[in-house]
Amino acid sequence: MKKRVIEGIEVESSSGNVFADLALPDADKLKIKSGLTIEIAKAIRKQGLTQAEAAQRMGLTQPKVSALLHGEFSNFSERKLMDCLARLGYDIEIRVHASSSGVGHLMLTPA
Repeated sequence: MKKRVIEGIEVESSSGNVFADLALPDADKLKIKSGLTIEIAKAIRKQGLTQAEAAQRMGLTQPKVSALLHGEFSNFSERKLMDCLARLGYDIEIRVHASSSGVGHLMLTPA
């Protein structure tokens, strides 16, 4: 990460993954989970669903939807979050291709 000084304050540019910047384990997975959670929140808002209605559609309890919408996604697998999006009427596409860097990465590309 690049460091620079702006108005006397040292700042660092992000790598694009705040979880990696914080040196958290499984940073790629955390970024995907947070991205899926954001998409779920957008879908609920776009469809005008209450938490109870969203919970019923996603096969969750309302308290779990509330926790999810407050950023508590660590107890959800990527698969479960994708299932929730599918139940909200969204298609999930998984694309696999060779990495140019020799080591692959997980990423979410919202439509």
